[in-house]
Amino acid sequence: MSDLNELNVGPKWYIVHTRAGHENKVMLAIERIINKNLSDFVLDVKVPVQTIVTTDAKGKEKIIEEKIYPSYVFVKMIMSAASWYQIRHLPGVTAFAGPDSMPVPLTDKEVAKANLEGTVTFDAFQVGDEVEIIDGFLTGHKGSISEISEDGSEVTVIVSTIGREMPISLDAKSIKKI
Repeated sequence: MSDLNELNVGPKWYIVHTRAGHENKVMLAIERIINKNLSDFVLDVKVPVQTIVTTDAKGKEKIIEEKIYPSYVFVKMIMSAASWYQIRHLPGVTAFAGPDSMPVPLTDKEVAKANLEGTVTFDAFQVGDEVEIIDGFLTGHKGSISEISEDGSEVTVIVSTIGREMPISLDAKSIKKI
């Protein structure tokens, strides 16, 4: 267990592997641990999802939340033998992601790609990328990115609607690559 204490380099994001379909149960169990006795070590827990709008056979729109990384829960924590043990032995948890189940923290690039900190980096999108709008009144429309703000938080998407192309300014969180 001394190896785990050597990993203690401050709060980092780690991946916890779960049994299929147990992601939300594990997330709730980790949140209970945070509230009880590990609030100094476990800071955040997430199961990233994406919202998908589908249409059923009758033409009725249906909104579905789909897990982006099935069987995985992301935990921001300060690694210690105690925090590792508490999470590793929760029902539904199979292991931490890493060699021989030894936890390996995510890099800053991996955190940004998974959008765990709620920010979108500039290199997440590029001018010319084909995207779909996933939030707002134009949900489901597709277009291409024509501009990206300097910090990457806003984009201009060219959307073809009513027979003409229109530039629409959107929050980068409102689109996804297709």
